[in-house]
Amino acid sequence: QVQLVESGGGLVRAGGSLSLSCAASGSSFSINAMGWYRQAPGKSRELVADIRKNGGDRYADSVKGRFTISRDNAKNTVNLQMNSLKPDDTALYYCYLNDYVRIYWGQGTQVTVSS
Repeated sequence: QVQLVESGGGLVRAGGSLSLSCAASGSSFSINAMGWYRQAPGKSRELVADIRKNGGDRYADSVKGRFTISRDNAKNTVNLQMNSLKPDDTALYYCYLNDYVRIYWGQGTQVTVSS
């Protein structure tokens, strides 16, 4: 079993920056991929960014050039630096971890960008 604890998020004005962090813990597990999804009211959950075991990363087109994902393998954490935030980035952000067997989700952290 894996537990994911998210931190960061909050309220920021358009153009501002926020940082999200997610720490994974539990009995022995391997990380295939780890990253962030988001879900805005009335919309489906969508991938924001993730990073894979081989170091490869993926970004939603809407956040490329503004968001940067990084991972600390020693601490089993993944961080998302979000710059030049827009009101459209407002959503509940969920950390996820794929351990080759199943996908685990965090509780979600709210990001609100005011115009």
